[in-house]
Amino acid sequence: MLFRSQPPLPVSPPAPMPDETIDFGSPAGPLPADRLQELFQQLVADGSWQRYNGKHGAALQQALLTTHQRQHCHLCCSGTAAMELALRAAGVQAGDEVILSAYDFKSSFINVLLLGAQPVLVDTLPNLPVVSAQAVAAALTQKTKAVIASHLHGLAAPVQELLQLTRERSIVVIEDACQNPGACLDGQPAGTRGDLSVLSFGGSKLLTAGRGGAVLTDQAQFAQRMTLYTQRGNDAWPLSELQAAVLLPQLQILNQQNCRRASSVQLLQSAFADSPAISLLLTPEFRSTPISPTGMATAAFYKTALLMNCHQQARNELSQACLQQQIPLHPGFAALHTIHAKSRFTAHGSLENATRLAQQLLTLHHSVLLLPPTELLQVAGEIRRLAELRKNVSW
Repeated sequence: MLFRSQPPLPVSPPAPMPDETIDFGSPAGPLPADRLQELFQQLVADGSWQRYNGKHGAALQQALLTTHQRQHCHLCCSGTAAMELALRAAGVQAGDEVILSAYDFKSSFINVLLLGAQPVLVDTLPNLPVVSAQAVAAALTQKTKAVIASHLHGLAAPVQELLQLTRERSIVVIEDACQNPGACLDGQPAGTRGDLSVLSFGGSKLLTAGRGGAVLTDQAQFAQRMTLYTQRGNDAWPLSELQAAVLLPQLQILNQQNCRRASSVQLLQSAFADSPAISLLLTPEFRSTPISPTGMATAAFYKTALLMNCHQQARNELSQACLQQQIPLHPGFAALHTIHAKSRFTAHGSLENATRLAQQLLTLHHSVLLLPPTELLQVAGEIRRLAELRKNVSW
């Protein structure tokens, strides 16, 4: 099993190379080019490339249902559309409140507003970019209709805790698994636990068809609401047969690639272990058991979170320096309460953890995690060198 029994390897950053641009190569995509060409030729030959709701979509639905042990799967055109469908399926409407983390993808916030509901922003766990169940509990009111729990940057939201909080109140928990498909959380794949669970197949995701999304649920009434909303003579938000055909073989190798990325993150853990300037954010569960007894990765790293011990300007400068070296290290999300007018949301609590993350967090794109180990360690060494040049600038 990949790296299960191997201790972290000590890594020293390479010598500075200020006048040299490092080319770390172009990491491979989720499928080899020849496999994609073969798929395209088949789709052109049988004419299915221009259709939707066909055999490839049906096969993808069944594969997702089987993988996630679910009863209903609705395919759609994007992860953002999937989140809107989940909110509509939950019955969210004008006057309702929807709780979500102040550190989250902005489209979820906007989807709540589009339905006329009020976003209620709560804090994250300390130094972790996932919603705090304690903060959610304190924010619940008679108007709360749903809670959005997003797994972000390889870190799992406390979905089970939220379900226990909301079950007796008839509040719907929407599990956003767009960033961590295939991760084994408490013995089950991400996307298995929420009343509704959302997946994304966007252009840079771990499962990608350029665009696309899906909503999973066990409740027939939720599935019926999604069908009623999207069927307008035809499917208003379809996933094409071409997209479904491209996704199927990716789903088959997802765990293999997730395990490979998990091994790479272990190497990064070693590389940053004693750095005074930058740290890797990982759950205790992943640190102790990166691969489950069933052979599944316990985290899926669409983006890997690093926290820099500095203020926001230095964080941004580090990102720019890395991008100049062709290292895809970007600032994390902006805190939602800092980019929207206060009249558009309710803030519950200080949101200090989310604010700090928005100022100090960086994310490393998953393409780097599929590099050979020697190149990955070279990337880590360069990130560390550039970060430690800025270590004297305090936050």
